Amino acid sequence: MGPVIQRLIFTLIVLGGLLFAVQGGEYSTMDLWRQRERRAQLIAQTDSLRRQVDSLKKMAKAIATDRATQERIAREEFGMVRGDKEILYRFGDTGDTTAARRR
Repeated sequence: MGPVIQRLIFTLIVLGGLLFAVQGGEYSTMDLWRQRERRAQLIAQTDSLRRQVDSLKKMAKAIATDRATQERIAREEFGMVRGDKEILYRFGDTGDTTAARRR
């Protein structure tokens, strides 16, 4: 074998070793990049969920302790009114007249 062929073989072996070092093994460089991207996504999702939990905790505390919040929910969700001071008007669908006739 000539010195040119030996250099070519040596160069190919070195390039093959470098390629294996970068892409081979249990985790390739691409796998590590994907894992970093996934980690960043999970951190962002975790932060978002933490903010939602904090908001829900504040809302739960307000519902449990704040009279104005309790009254607002009672009015909006359950249609409640204050004693004799208010009158509640409810408007039904005009298309369903059979229910009104049965009463």
